Amino acid sequence: MALTHFNSQGDAHMVNVADKPATHRRAIAMGTLAMQPSTLELVIKGQAKKGDVLAVAQIAAIQGAKKTSELIPLCHPLSLTHINVEFQCDTENSLVHCQVVVETTGKTGVEMEALTGVQIGLLTIYDMLKATDKAMIIREVFLVEKSGGRSGHWLNPTLSSKP
Repeated sequence: MALTHFNSQGDAHMVNVADKPATHRRAIAMGTLAMQPSTLELVIKGQAKKGDVLAVAQIAAIQGAKKTSELIPLCHPLSLTHINVEFQCDTENSLVHCQVVVETTGKTGVEMEALTGVQIGLLTIYDMLKATDKAMIIREVFLVEKSGGRSGHWLNPTLSSKP
């Protein structure tokens, strides 16, 4: 399989999508932030010193998805039609899960936007809580699913082994 971000001379370039048809495209990404139980309790009770952690992280995730082409050098700037961000607190394992769904009608996919949204959302939580818990770990950031375009629907095959 040829790498599309390199030209025939091996130089990096932005892929030309001019001849591709515009289709409805959707991507879902997820990630997890592990923390101390006492830190998660601050999030759940809304007692973090910097305010409502999940509300701020939700806006940050949306902004991250919207600004992906400014952060990832070879990404196309896209007109996004929908972004949904959800956080789930797992008290049993002391985790915050983030899921970002991004949609557009365009000539290229939104996988990078969904992945960037997850990372920025989780980084925002880290930033807001780092005075309390510097040992937090961002982990398991991955593409869950994508649809649209020439390749059609794709579901991460590793998910069949996850609960």
